[in-house]
Amino acid sequence: MSSERRTLRLGEMLREAIVELLLREVKDPRIGMVTISAVRLSADLSHAKIYVHCIGDAQAQERCLRGLRSAGGFLRTKLGQTLHLRKVPVLDFRLDPSFEPLDPSPRQAGGKPPAGGF
Repeated sequence: MSSERRTLRLGEMLREAIVELLLREVKDPRIGMVTISAVRLSADLSHAKIYVHCIGDAQAQERCLRGLRSAGGFLRTKLGQTLHLRKVPVLDFRLDPSFEPLDPSPRQAGGKPPAGGF
């Protein structure tokens, strides 16, 4: 039970530190508006799956994901320095499947739904 608690606590620490690094230090233009929804660590704490949601269409999301993966080494180095971890997990950025793309409802000019709609 305590190892599960430690994993959850470390995951939350990683999430907060990555958010801070993305805001302050990562300058990659491919990374736009991004939300880190969860960090899942392996049992041995050597791998971290980081679930993200990037604002934009499918191309923008893929571009954002490539930017995050490209910054992975930089982020690992900074995480090791800021969190003072003996071993920093390998970061694996993934799009969060729980965020469904917004389906723009068919609306007429003026914001009114079409006749016979909702």
